[in-house]
Amino acid sequence: MSKNLAHKLNKGISPQAFMEGMEKNKEAFQSWYDQFAWESEEDKEFFESLSFRDDLRCLILAADWCGDVVRNVPVVFRALEAAQMPVEVLIMEQHLETMDEFLTMGGRSIPIVLFADTGGVVLGQWGPRPKHVQEVMIAFKQENPDREAPDYQENIAAARQEMVRRYGEDAAYQQVIIRELKDVLAGC
Repeated sequence: MSKNLAHKLNKGISPQAFMEGMEKNKEAFQSWYDQFAWESEEDKEFFESLSFRDDLRCLILAADWCGDVVRNVPVVFRALEAAQMPVEVLIMEQHLETMDEFLTMGGRSIPIVLFADTGGVVLGQWGPRPKHVQEVMIAFKQENPDREAPDYQENIAAARQEMVRRYGEDAAYQQVIIRELKDVLAGC
């Protein structure tokens, strides 16, 4: 059964309000936002073509303290600006009941980008990070099920380092997110 978020439509804040209200990581978020550029004219045209659809809405579960939000949400904002899609940010801590409907491997991982129709029916979902980065966390969780294990902290630190490495130093990862969002939206 598909999930319905009709009760959450118009309960979030605008991308602009999210960016202006950030208490943490504001400069880094703005930097990734400013670095965004379309590498593929085809991708840009795909997102621009969505502007003719008035049936899609986007809700993003996020928080300013999260590194994955800082890296990934600026790309989502840019793509959906091209699509002229209504976007709302739901601050995770203020919407825990919604967050708990969209857990990643049993945990609260953000951002979660949800595409819904005007009635709130969830048609697609992306997040919390690009697949090639998420693979590291999936492997870590499978290999380290015991959070109390003596090497857990050391292993999670190593996994986080590898995730940062996979994101890379520059904005190239952003094109991966664009392709993944495109795949999700093509099915909506």
